[in-house]
Amino acid sequence: MRGRDRVLITGGAGFIGSHLADALLARGYRVRVLDSLSEQVHRGSRAFPAYLSHAVEALHGDVRCLADVSRALVDVDAVVHLAAAVGVGQSMYEIEAYTDINIRGTAVLLETLLRRPVGKLIVASSMSIYGEGLYCSRDGRACAPMPRSPRQLASGSWELHDEQGQVLEPVPTPETKTACPESIYALSKQTQETMCLIFGRSYGVPVVALRFFNVYGERQALENPYTGVLAIFAARYLTGKPPVIFEDGQQRRDFVHVRDLAQACVLALEKPAARDVVLNIGSGCAHAVLEVATRLGAVLGKPDIKPQVCGRYRAGDIRNCFADISRAQTVLGFAPQVRLDEGLAELGAWLAGSNIEDRSEEAARELRRRGLVA
Repeated sequence: MRGRDRVLITGGAGFIGSHLADALLARGYRVRVLDSLSEQVHRGSRAFPAYLSHAVEALHGDVRCLADVSRALVDVDAVVHLAAAVGVGQSMYEIEAYTDINIRGTAVLLETLLRRPVGKLIVASSMSIYGEGLYCSRDGRACAPMPRSPRQLASGSWELHDEQGQVLEPVPTPETKTACPESIYALSKQTQETMCLIFGRSYGVPVVALRFFNVYGERQALENPYTGVLAIFAARYLTGKPPVIFEDGQQRRDFVHVRDLAQACVLALEKPAARDVVLNIGSGCAHAVLEVATRLGAVLGKPDIKPQVCGRYRAGDIRNCFADISRAQTVLGFAPQVRLDEGLAELGAWLAGSNIEDRSEEAARELRRRGLVA
């Protein structure tokens, strides 16, 4: 791919898509987005957000609609498929909607690509498909343990153990780890990436599946209670309430800034060697959730609001997962540039003076009502 090619971003009016549009425009690409402007993400607005560049050709439409997708693919050279329903907890009770949007939507896109072929397809996958990340035993053996049982979680024993009862040490998770999705959302993302890779191999279309880790940054939908964890925490702080952290807060995640992720997408489009491959896109660093929540409170000027470590757990939650990004470094030359402290400071500056409604309690009540929180 090269500048002046036209790239279609499905779901391109959202948080990640808009940053990717900016990155592509900066490199001379023509950008078109197709977005349904879902109420949960866009607060019920039927207008494209002000943060979306005016240089973007914005089409309102649904990835499940053949006519909308056909219209969006006219004279397109490459596609970045971001359109998806996102939310682990919500997916466990809106099963039909997540399956319809994520899987049938991808099916409609792929079938339309048979009639309107493109030079490359990038599909957004997720670290959630791994379930638990990779671990190492005390004798140095890599292992992928079974998920924690409800009995273990009910006892407040959060760590993963080997057959002898020894605590396992989490290590960076490579793409070779066997997938073990623990939610409908995770299963739908695994299906999306598999569908696209099968399509690419069958029809000779270069396909790259990017497994995004925990993305954060400006433009996240703060009032969407199923969005990224840092956005949920920020909404709590800005409404004067403590973030609620499950288990003991020591579970580790990989937080990648949205600009770094957008750069990875551009590299995946441009590198000829990037085809028929799955790549982790993260920062390559692990941080405890409690640590990050505390640091976010400080940059938001709320150091006196202490995160509430509730000791409860949610169905499908994992203990640790953070990225081994060595394959992306080799294939793409990917090198994350935004350190967590820098990214949190930028997020704090963007949030300053925001007037938002915290809807996380409403989401938590729904999960409890359905027996998905213990």
